[in-house]
Amino acid sequence: MALISRRSFQLCSSSTPASRSALMTLSKRLSFISGQRKPQNSSSVAMRMLCVKDKSHYVFCRKKHVQLQMQPLSVNEAVHLCGDTRNCTKSNNVWMDEQLFFKRLNNLCTSEEIFCFLSSLEVMSDTMASGALQRISEVEVDDNGLKNPGLLENEVFRALCFQFEFESSKLSNTGLLNALQALIMLRIDPQSTLMANLLSESAERLGRGQLTAENLCALGESLLELEGPSCATLEEIVNHMQERDIERWSPREIVMVYKILQVIVREGKQCQNLLNRLNSATLRTVSQLNPNFASVILNSLVVLRQTQAVPLVTALCKHSVRHVPSFTDHDLVNVLEAFLYFGQKVQIFTEALERHIPKSIHTMHPQTVSKVMQYCCKKMILSKPIFDAVAEGFISSADRLSTDQIAAYIIPFGTLNYVPPSASSLFRKLETVLHTRLRHFQPHTLLNLLHSCVLIQRYPVNFLPKIFSPYFLQKLQGK
Repeated sequence: MALISRRSFQLCSSSTPASRSALMTLSKRLSFISGQRKPQNSSSVAMRMLCVKDKSHYVFCRKKHVQLQMQPLSVNEAVHLCGDTRNCTKSNNVWMDEQLFFKRLNNLCTSEEIFCFLSSLEVMSDTMASGALQRISEVEVDDNGLKNPGLLENEVFRALCFQFEFESSKLSNTGLLNALQALIMLRIDPQSTLMANLLSESAERLGRGQLTAENLCALGESLLELEGPSCATLEEIVNHMQERDIERWSPREIVMVYKILQVIVREGKQCQNLLNRLNSATLRTVSQLNPNFASVILNSLVVLRQTQAVPLVTALCKHSVRHVPSFTDHDLVNVLEAFLYFGQKVQIFTEALERHIPKSIHTMHPQTVSKVMQYCCKKMILSKPIFDAVAEGFISSADRLSTDQIAAYIIPFGTLNYVPPSASSLFRKLETVLHTRLRHFQPHTLLNLLHSCVLIQRYPVNFLPKIFSPYFLQKLQGK
């Protein structure tokens, strides 16, 4: 996981004119307007242009990490007023309308394309600059972390970070918090001066009550990602949220508060009054929830043990039906766990699974398939389309499954007394897997698995000597 420490920034030799020239150009091009510096004319936009006096202050060193001085820049600050950005001239790339900027930005799929695009601009707002960082994090970060650590060495990226580090107090709330989220996603060292400045500025604005509900949610997301449940600021964010009009919250804001409440309740805090208000407000917005939001809220209701929120749970479960094809594996697991926890059994949801599972069985994560089978087993749902698809999936992927997943795939066949059309191939594959991995099974898991085979008249005679051996019986008794 790549980290870039801004504490290592230092003033370097000015003996590299090429590097000095490159950074000078970038610094001029990437100067962005401060969202908090409002001109007296509300239809104008204040643009902050940095005019460098001493060029030696902008020098890159030829080392692994970006090297920049930490002392304040020597600049002349001139505020230039421009009319409504939508009407500004675009022919010379001095300014680009934000809507057009984000439309073009979202069509770029690599950091190289994004950096090239940014280099073509001379001025951008802090919202645009932070949006660029967010887009970079979207295309360059996956489940394994940063795909291309080399992007942190890019001159455009370093120039952006330099601006955010030294201009944090002049950023708009949106620019500040979007940049913070993006840099966290990009695994920038949380102990760096860059991150410390952004976090400190965010905390100050929180304390002064300057953040909107949307801002509070963005800050909460960042702190959860950065510090986890131990973050003391989360409770302060919730206190500020309680002062706002919950009825006017967006779905994203509702989801964020549920996430924070999960953490606070685990820490022993009581928030049921806020939860009651939140549950009521959420019930009115269920139809607006996208697949991920519906999944997250259902998971939160499980974690928060909101068994009294029956109308909300019922509405969310019914709403989930339309999203079954769009759920990620993680989302679908959350939804199924909620159905099990709250005792929900919706026929149209089962029908949606019957359409989805056969088409997706070979790409679904084994843990998701296991949860589907657990749901069918506990709800006593004998769905031939689902069971037949799972049988085919087991035949092709059994060698990659864990022992618990093998049991989760097979046991429901015995419990619900169903023999699939591919039974001969299914149990031949199961026998092969048991021969090679029998010793890896937990005793009770193995017994339940073999018992399920007996229930559908597939007798595990080849394994009887092993399960009646003194060694196995001792393991079964925990000796």
